[in-house]
Amino acid sequence: MRATHLFTASCLGATALAQTGVTSPLAQVCNVSLPKVLCIEKYAAVMPYHFFRATSNGTSTPTFGSTSVPNDKSFALVNQSDFLVFDRERGLDLLGPNPSYEFVFEVSKAIHEGPVYVPAQNKLYLSQLAPPPGYLPQLVVDLNASPPTLSEYFSNPPVYAPNGGTFHNGLIYWAAAGGNNSIGGTEQRSGIRTLDPITNMSTTLLNNYFGYYFNTVDDLFVHPTTGDVWFTDPQYSWFSALTDTAPQFESATYRFTPSTGAVNLVEDTLLQPNGIAISPDLCTIYISDSGAASGPIDGRLGSLGASFNATGKRTIYAFDLLGNGTYIGNKRSVYLAQDRVPDGLKVAANGYIVTATGFGVDVLDAVGTLLVRVQTNYTVQNFAWTGEDLKTLWLVGEGGISKVEWGLKGQTLK
Repeated sequence: MRATHLFTASCLGATALAQTGVTSPLAQVCNVSLPKVLCIEKYAAVMPYHFFRATSNGTSTPTFGSTSVPNDKSFALVNQSDFLVFDRERGLDLLGPNPSYEFVFEVSKAIHEGPVYVPAQNKLYLSQLAPPPGYLPQLVVDLNASPPTLSEYFSNPPVYAPNGGTFHNGLIYWAAAGGNNSIGGTEQRSGIRTLDPITNMSTTLLNNYFGYYFNTVDDLFVHPTTGDVWFTDPQYSWFSALTDTAPQFESATYRFTPSTGAVNLVEDTLLQPNGIAISPDLCTIYISDSGAASGPIDGRLGSLGASFNATGKRTIYAFDLLGNGTYIGNKRSVYLAQDRVPDGLKVAANGYIVTATGFGVDVLDAVGTLLVRVQTNYTVQNFAWTGEDLKTLWLVGEGGISKVEWGLKGQTLK
């Protein structure tokens, strides 16, 4: 009798130690007619042990799909899918009935940035930056051709290292990130430039802060009502050898009024402010902090490059736009990038936040809940909506240019 009692207790103990709460399977195709669209069940919030995802060290980028989950065979489907759906109802709705992903152009391993769509021409303008250091022409994708074509172009005068970009009142607004005293026969410093895509003429709107060089005018948007240009100024040009002068002041975010020339500091708590975007209702501004990718500054030694610290800032913050569009407040964090750092940042017409994060693009709701991830085989730096209905998204980055057809519409830029 005593032996039987001990055996029962032993069995109960084994049962008690078994893992509970595991969702199985973790992943499954959402719809058999869309084999590249994968639904992640309950965000894979409870994985069976032993699972492990390596930490990014700056040279390798372990993705969500690279997580080792040997006790759930369904997880192998993640790396075979173009779209990961985390919120089934809203995610499938934004993808639409027939979403697709296509790798269109293989390009150099240089950083590719600042894509801007010009509706009147049906062309997509973008930049390519170092490496290697030095001046590189910009690129243009002609969407009128079938299939689209990719070619180089030079504006007059040339714009050195445009990083972010947007379209406003018939002009491309470039966030010019580089600084050099002999580019195209002229000196250029980080600032804001415009490009008339019809005449190909560029104009400098801003190139200093009371005589100081900006660090890296990285990304921007133009307020559709006031015309003010909001831009971020991290220190990446120094780390990437895109400027010949070390940073002269802190990283920050600014509001520039072209009509008066005034520059107002609006935010200086982020380590490396990067992407910046405004909501369609003009009530919220989002700014990403990619401070996890940073480096030392020593003007005596020259640029020492940047390293990646996975425990550093890689967060998107939301701010209320206040004072008739003149300043921001009520800072709150809304998203921790699950892959590398949040880079390019925009807001869709319905208010969803879209950000380039490592090997893909994440779509979030207004409070930062991840709905869908678009997966790529290259690091995406930025993206832009194109087409008459603004439902085609072009992605640009290190080694590739690709496009997504889906139901998520971009904001109309006028």
